[in-house]
Amino acid sequence: MSQTHQLAACPGCEEPLETGDLFCGACGYDLSAVPEPPLDHPTIEMASPLAGPGEPQLPSPVRTDEPAAAAVGGAEEYPLPAPDPRAAELDPDTHVARPPAPGAKVCVACRAGRVDDDGYCENCGHAQPRERDHMEQELGSVCAVSDRGLRHHRNEDSFALSSTALPDGSPAVVAIVCDGVSSATRPDEASAAAATAANESLLAALPQGTHPQQAMHDAILAAAEAVNSLAEEPGQALGHDAHRHQNAPACTLVGAVSASGLLVVGWVGDSRAYWVPDDRTAAPARLTEDDSWAAQMVAARLMSEADAYADERAHAITGWLGADAYELDPHTASFKPDRPGVVVVCTDGLWNYAEAAEEMARVLPPDAAGRPLHSAQVLVGHALDGGGHDNVTVAVLPFAVEQQGAGSAYN
Repeated sequence: MSQTHQLAACPGCEEPLETGDLFCGACGYDLSAVPEPPLDHPTIEMASPLAGPGEPQLPSPVRTDEPAAAAVGGAEEYPLPAPDPRAAELDPDTHVARPPAPGAKVCVACRAGRVDDDGYCENCGHAQPRERDHMEQELGSVCAVSDRGLRHHRNEDSFALSSTALPDGSPAVVAIVCDGVSSATRPDEASAAAATAANESLLAALPQGTHPQQAMHDAILAAAEAVNSLAEEPGQALGHDAHRHQNAPACTLVGAVSASGLLVVGWVGDSRAYWVPDDRTAAPARLTEDDSWAAQMVAARLMSEADAYADERAHAITGWLGADAYELDPHTASFKPDRPGVVVVCTDGLWNYAEAAEEMARVLPPDAAGRPLHSAQVLVGHALDGGGHDNVTVAVLPFAVEQQGAGSAYN
């Protein structure tokens, strides 16, 4: 639906808007649902209280704080307008909506009504943005941003960030990104369960001295169990998805761990991790290989990479987490970079718009290591500017190279 009036700022988060925006780039607010502003009626010149004979006399203003206000001088009464039956908690004297109680959630559209438990305004009926429509987190140097995108009705991605200490006291930083499989039932729950389980598994294993690559492998298995358990739970009402085939909840997963000079990645599905050196004259690299139809065609040398990814079957995944997965095959890899850089951990909602490592490096700001949150925001913005056809989630994890002679728990 086209918007016939232009807003200067988002009603949801008050971020400045550009001309023609249909969604807020910061919070994902649907700008087409904002009600039209009232028509600007021309000002009518009011007669002076000292008007002469024959000039129109207007009644004196009526106070709205009196129960039965009448015009002065015997003029007819001007009753207050009838209360709007949709309005919540009207003041009995003024018939004006009372402000919501302190701490209550206020409607992002009318800024007056209280939001009910179903996510709708009791005053204007406007559906409120979901909490997961746009998420950001900054944890030390690692940061992540997730957005619903411009075409999906909800965000089915999820992420988890954490940090812990290895047995020798050195830090370990974790970033997990999951993408719900839209053709499955409850994909948003699957991605959230997988991200949480993988993160918790790593936080339990790394301080005990488990090698990061083994810990990542075990974390993917824990995530798979968490997603499998959703298939055993009673299905929830699908609402707008009433006609969708109810297959098992499913998602993809990609994770990265920076620990004691090692960079470990693990994945199942087509979410990816990229390495981008701080020195942009050095070559960037993709650290993962997709579990997808296109990747299989290229690996078997049946098609060129360009032809495979141009095919309509390119994004059909061959590996995922879920009770109906053919065979769980967690992939892990360990690297020891010789220079500082950042790891970009993302769903296909981003890499669809920057597929090659060189493209990702061009889009990533040059100061990504020092401003990871800003860099994640820029990457999400790049996907939205490109069309935002899918949910988009990205974590940016800076990797610092240890000085020569520094100790390592995994030499």
